[in-house]
Amino acid sequence: MEAGHCANAWLAVLKEIQNSDGGWGYHEDTQSRVEPTCWALSALCSDRDFGPDSPVLDKARRYLLANQRSDGSWTASPEMTTGNWVTSLACAVLAHEAEAQGAISTGLAWLCQDYPFDSSPWMRFLHNFRRDSHISSHNDSYRGWGWTPRTSSWVEPTAFALLAMQEFKSSQLPPVASRRRELAVRLLYDRMCPGGGWNCGNPRVYGVPGGALVLPTSWALIALRSSSEHKSKALSLAWLEAEIPKINSPGSLAVASMCLAAYGKKLPATKLNLHACSLENLLEDGTHVLAWVCLALNPSRTWPARIGG
Repeated sequence: MEAGHCANAWLAVLKEIQNSDGGWGYHEDTQSRVEPTCWALSALCSDRDFGPDSPVLDKARRYLLANQRSDGSWTASPEMTTGNWVTSLACAVLAHEAEAQGAISTGLAWLCQDYPFDSSPWMRFLHNFRRDSHISSHNDSYRGWGWTPRTSSWVEPTAFALLAMQEFKSSQLPPVASRRRELAVRLLYDRMCPGGGWNCGNPRVYGVPGGALVLPTSWALIALRSSSEHKSKALSLAWLEAEIPKINSPGSLAVASMCLAAYGKKLPATKLNLHACSLENLLEDGTHVLAWVCLALNPSRTWPARIGG
């Protein structure tokens, strides 16, 4: 089956497993959640067969808008009472929807006000007196985003926040956004593993270099694609290109292939072919993985944008 035909068939499956409330769960017939809904919506929006007035897309957007909290954030599940990292995904996927501009504005404001507490001036002062300050080696003056608000900076939520902000013009972002982005970019480079690439966020612990992982590396590189050239970016791209032939996970390969495409690079030979994956296995991996694969196999996708595109 050709990649394009395969992607079209799987997009149809995404449409079929949409819940009646307009959202998607992590698996078929499970409770709707913001993250899989954002990824499914992103994959469907990239397909030409789904016009902007598609009932499927409209229901998904309405689900997201209905589940925004009064403070502008989104929660990962309906039971949660505090917004978190999925706010970045929701803002990004709704970026170009006219009816969502008010929601996006409050979402971006919440995002820019979420400062990780571990890098606050007070915590940095106390860190100087800790006996275990040698455990990890990174610059605490840089600040990104965490999985939950007011906690710690981590690579992937920082990347997702940067990706969300890239969907908007500077005039659409809160005034503090420019500084937040600058600190976040510096944090990503500071948290890079010694041999290139990223893991969750600790490049070195107890003096031992941390090992890079495909997904954090891919998301970080996609988020950094529009930033100025940096030796760490080139080193990490080289690490990812060398790692791709070893990938066994469809989700990791899909995101890694989108990352290389965003940099205008060809995918090296792989032992795993995305278009040969079984639908059953993709559904077991989760709705978000199926959506990533649909995006990766869609030659007309506009996200993530290529450098200079």
